[in-house]
Amino acid sequence: MTIHCCSNIAFIPNDVWEAITIKVATDSIRSLCSLRMTCKAAHDAGEADIVHRSVSIPPSHATPWWWCLKPEAKRFFDRCMAAGNPELLFREALRELFIRRNENVGIQMLNSATSTGHAAAKYALSMMLMLRTDENVEKQKGLELYRELDAAGLVAGSEVQMPRIEEQHTVCASPRCSTRGHMPLLYDYRRHAAERNSVHAFGRAAHIPCIQCRADYDLQAFVNLP
Repeated sequence: MTIHCCSNIAFIPNDVWEAITIKVATDSIRSLCSLRMTCKAAHDAGEADIVHRSVSIPPSHATPWWWCLKPEAKRFFDRCMAAGNPELLFREALRELFIRRNENVGIQMLNSATSTGHAAAKYALSMMLMLRTDENVEKQKGLELYRELDAAGLVAGSEVQMPRIEEQHTVCASPRCSTRGHMPLLYDYRRHAAERNSVHAFGRAAHIPCIQCRADYDLQAFVNLP
């Protein structure tokens, strides 16, 4: 007896395949590779720039060490970078800023990653802009980005080490603010409490009503990361 199998895969439009592939790519690289091996339509859809831009890049500690030795893996990541993958843009921006010392290039890359909704890039960009001493407009833009993150509950730390904060780096300039200038003390208090495993280590500056002072606290945390 002969069994005939019918499939409608050949009739699925390319844009639908692309949408499916993007959805799978946001799960993991492994899932994307598995899908692309199923059929020619899936393989071709995986070649689109938007797929490489959308693929989920694992954190550095979860990336297999041997990937850097594989030419295929290198070509894949280069393609993702060229397509504007926000996670890779963010990581490369940190290298430009703190290894190669190319501030303008790093800021531009942070802007590109931020425009895609990458929260960590937006946080790093807000910190970098607020630390500028030469352009008040840039500091205000950094504060606005920080406000948006704070309102969305996305204020978080970063894997970045910055120079020491000086007086001209502070954000709060209101002479009537009762907490102005006290954020270094609060940061030191939280840090020492953490060393003692005290409950007072938690909370950051969430209880401070002044958004500028909360930004100053996060600047302290940002530049003192290990």
